[in-house]
Amino acid sequence: MKRQTRLFALAELLRGRRTGVTAEQLAERFGVTVRTIYRDLDALRDAAFPLHAERGRGGGFALDRSYTLPPVNFTPTEAAILVALGRWAQEMRFLPFVDTLAAALDKVRGALSTASQRELVEQAEKLRFVGIPALPVAAPVRRVVEEAWLHRRPVRVRYQDKHGAVAWRRVRVLGLLMERAATFLECHDLDKDEPRTLRLDRVVGATFDDAADDGPAAR
Repeated sequence: MKRQTRLFALAELLRGRRTGVTAEQLAERFGVTVRTIYRDLDALRDAAFPLHAERGRGGGFALDRSYTLPPVNFTPTEAAILVALGRWAQEMRFLPFVDTLAAALDKVRGALSTASQRELVEQAEKLRFVGIPALPVAAPVRRVVEEAWLHRRPVRVRYQDKHGAVAWRRVRVLGLLMERAATFLECHDLDKDEPRTLRLDRVVGATFDDAADDGPAAR
């Protein structure tokens, strides 16, 4: 592997991990010596890559936690496809986290010039989707569930079963299963220590389980 290719691959590996990785692990991963890895890491630092070393058990080299994704340039055609698919996902409620999706799509639109935006609209209007919208979910509940899922935070949900009975459940959201008309939360029940699947549209309230957490809540 050429050094330029290895530096790019090394940067992408660190960008994806966001956790410490030792020089020895990197050397084994790329089939080079530890000394070579140290030279590569110095080259990334010289290129203003926000790299630092974490000491102690589980430490290693990692990116600064404040590091964000670099700018991405889309052509009008690429942006049109992304926005059209995003609009469909919003209308069909296919992805429950519509607020985050809408913010992302606004950024795509805002990055385009006026002329490109006109082309974007013209192309996006030619795409049509037919489907069955997923059942609606209250926005505050969506926000708590999104945060709980993406950041692996325990959550208490007020859940209504198929008979109409409502009860609080303590769960950790492990994944999402999206069908044509409903979204299911694949959870681990913290009280019973067993798997549990919940329909998102039947979650009528949600709050983080950690009392010290200042995150949003929904009831």
